[in-house]
Amino acid sequence: MEMLIDIFGRKIRFTEERKFHILKRAEMKEQESKIIETIKEPDFIRHSISDKSVHLYYKFYPKTPVGDKYLLTAVKLFNGEGFIITAFFTDKIKRGEGVWKKE
Repeated sequence: MEMLIDIFGRKIRFTEERKFHILKRAEMKEQESKIIETIKEPDFIRHSISDKSVHLYYKFYPKTPVGDKYLLTAVKLFNGEGFIITAFFTDKIKRGEGVWKKE
């Protein structure tokens, strides 16, 4: 298990099980460093509309295996810490209340 520190200084777990689940998809192969960067240096963060304890971290990447896309990394928070649920490239920003935005 890898322990990351997000933009707010919170500990975020990235378990081997989640890495396998995310990185087995063709477009996500060799994208682990981008997932880590998205947690540490996101462009913006939103609450999930279905679960306020899930924060959606977004970072734009001009070159990905699927073109110019945002990397969305979903993190479940509990008691001031969190764990990565999933990550994928998207061109659509999910609805949800803004938590933080890079100035």
